[in-house]
Amino acid sequence: MTISFPNPSRNFDSTRNAVGFVGYDDLFVVNFYVDAGALAKAVGGEYSQSDCLSAFDAQIDLIHNAARKVYSRSSGTTYTLKTTDF
Repeated sequence: MTISFPNPSRNFDSTRNAVGFVGYDDLFVVNFYVDAGALAKAVGGEYSQSDCLSAFDAQIDLIHNAARKVYSRSSGTTYTLKTTDF
């Protein structure tokens, strides 16, 4: 259950109000989302799409580490990271 993040792509998903990114566990694709509220704390309470993407980019290592921890607890295919995951 080792997850890696070789693809730096991310996008804002307005339906989920979150930034989405992809991880890989061997050949399995795992979708992750970071809730805009969690990212808003990193940018002082603002959470426009561009602010969220900028906050994501600035905190990429922290986000990937949180995603690894969440993924290690259970192997699913989709996760949403919340403030409590950081």
